[in-house]
Amino acid sequence: MKRVKWKKVILLLIVFLILFIAIDNNRIKIVHEEIVVETLAKDLEGFTVLQVTDLHEKEFGHNQKRLIKKINSLDYDVIVFTGDMLNSKSSSNYAPYYKLIEGIKNKEHALFVPGNADPVPYLIKQDEIVKDEFVIGMEERGVQFLETNYAIHLGESVIRIVDFESSIISEKRIETYRDTNMDGDYSPYIRMQLENHNDNLVLDEGDTDLLIALNHYPVVDRRIDLLNSDPNYIMREFDLLLAGHYHGGQFRIPFYGAFFVPEAYYDRNGLFPPQDRVKGLWEYKGIKQYVSTGLGSSDTLPFMKFRLFNTPELNVITFTSKK
Repeated sequence: MKRVKWKKVILLLIVFLILFIAIDNNRIKIVHEEIVVETLAKDLEGFTVLQVTDLHEKEFGHNQKRLIKKINSLDYDVIVFTGDMLNSKSSSNYAPYYKLIEGIKNKEHALFVPGNADPVPYLIKQDEIVKDEFVIGMEERGVQFLETNYAIHLGESVIRIVDFESSIISEKRIETYRDTNMDGDYSPYIRMQLENHNDNLVLDEGDTDLLIALNHYPVVDRRIDLLNSDPNYIMREFDLLLAGHYHGGQFRIPFYGAFFVPEAYYDRNGLFPPQDRVKGLWEYKGIKQYVSTGLGSSDTLPFMKFRLFNTPELNVITFTSKK
């Protein structure tokens, strides 16, 4: 009899867990974070960025109705999409992302950087470098692919939002590229970044009052140290770096956190990572970084394409000078 009771208890727990996962994976949590910049200009007090990341073709209601409603209920100055809108580079299922951006009302300043699951932004066709159709369709719907540098003027102040990987390219690397004409050693995307670097990328931050970098991948401490020691790169005085990719670990253990994030720079390739580097805000060597857990989930293991104790989230980032 006792064995039968335990079987029923276990079965009920399994049913409860499945129902919880189904409900929780389709909720949308709004996470607010204040970023303190002591030297923030008065014009920029309360400047707000809405971060949307790692959708992975997830649908929140028919034609993204619930997600669109959430976004349209928020006040923000800029909306940024930090990669992995698709499940894989080969996917042609653009509808979940396209329907989302078609329904968003405030796209005055809307920017995108690609993730590892999105198509490469540039391809070579008939010996010409052209934008991928995914990027073209996105831009036709009002979201701009952030190649290097995007400026916003508020009052007498200037905000610059830059692609992190482009912004850290040093003059030495650009000169090497131009002197040797090593086209074959660079992807079309990198070639476009290097060729357009001087025209589009702010190299002198003197005219910038707030510098924000976007990247799909978090930039961990070890990589920051490596970049600082490499003459081919130069770290900028970023006020904030926004990233995604980790999904908060995707599967989280109550009272502990994530037991894995995909990060090659960590020991054990991200197994049992430092919990203060999995999501949220951290600072290292003067660089503040905010990592969102995002909305969707990876399909590396198809039967495990869900989040556990990890509610999908949108992130509202507000800049202030007040501690």
